[in-house]
Amino acid sequence: MRFSKSILTSISFYIFTIYAADTNPPAAQRPPRPPKPGVKTPGVQIPLTELKPEAVYEVPGSPDWQAVGEGAVYVSTKPKNSVSKLDPKTNKVLAVIPVGSKPCSGLAVGFGSLWVPNCGDQTVSRVDLKTDKVTATFAINIGDTEGGLATGAGSVWMLTDKKGTLARIDPADNKTVAEIVVPTGSYCAAFGEGAVWITSTEGNSVTRVDPNTNLVVETIPVGKAPRFLTVGEGSVWTLNQTEGNVSRIDPKTNKVVATIEVGVPGGGGDIAAGEGSIWVTSFGYPISRIDPGSNKVVQQFKGEGGDAIRTGFGSVFLSNLHAGTVWRLDPKRIEATLVP
Repeated sequence: MRFSKSILTSISFYIFTIYAADTNPPAAQRPPRPPKPGVKTPGVQIPLTELKPEAVYEVPGSPDWQAVGEGAVYVSTKPKNSVSKLDPKTNKVLAVIPVGSKPCSGLAVGFGSLWVPNCGDQTVSRVDLKTDKVTATFAINIGDTEGGLATGAGSVWMLTDKKGTLARIDPADNKTVAEIVVPTGSYCAAFGEGAVWITSTEGNSVTRVDPNTNLVVETIPVGKAPRFLTVGEGSVWTLNQTEGNVSRIDPKTNKVVATIEVGVPGGGGDIAAGEGSIWVTSFGYPISRIDPGSNKVVQQFKGEGGDAIRTGFGSVFLSNLHAGTVWRLDPKRIEATLVP
């Protein structure tokens, strides 16, 4: 029997599909990712079950990015297209605020508003902190789903592409008033110490931008694949995803003064400064506490939970992505929790 070319092509594709199905097991059967090593220092790792939260907020829909605002903590939930407002006085969820499609890439508070990037429709939602209503939605490209924006020096700062474009947004009219070229693969911004700080995940560096001139004044080599960063305790701190360590930058000298082993390599995670410590979260190790006096991890809690972390109102707030909760923790209770 003579087969046409189209029939032969269809048969070949069918055989290939069956073969691929037989040789590629479904995701559920694939081997799990290797566990993160954590720190090796004896007496530092503690089961998370030993830690008791002061309050647990129920936030269904994969609670993720956080921002601390005027009297509240805000947490985005991507599957729900919303932001939850947490009240630190009553430990209750005060409001669930609808925003754009698939909120992502951080949250920021400033100028009486919460700023929410939405990856689903490439917009930013501006939420009034007093009314909990969206007062503006404006179109803007978002550089990466794993990113972060910042407020300071009268502006909102946000990366808008993978090429390294930092947009300066005027909150008076929500318009971009300047675009600053930073290294390729820059996705996260933070403000502090009189400057805008940008991590370049691809360039293994941190860029310092002077908000008075819109000029890059320094590019600082750090660890491999820096992503999330924070400014506090007199320094700039980056979480470096390739090796799972933290670089500490002195803003006076623009030099890395310490590299701190945390043992949490891989994507995701978060870092925050406050309450006398630096806090890192990552799946498998929801909380790692760094002492800025010794530049060492002095406590590392192991177990299920974590994904985003912030400090405020005398507390540490931990988003537990898979559990649909946010924990409020007393930093003194954390410090007092010992290895069983």
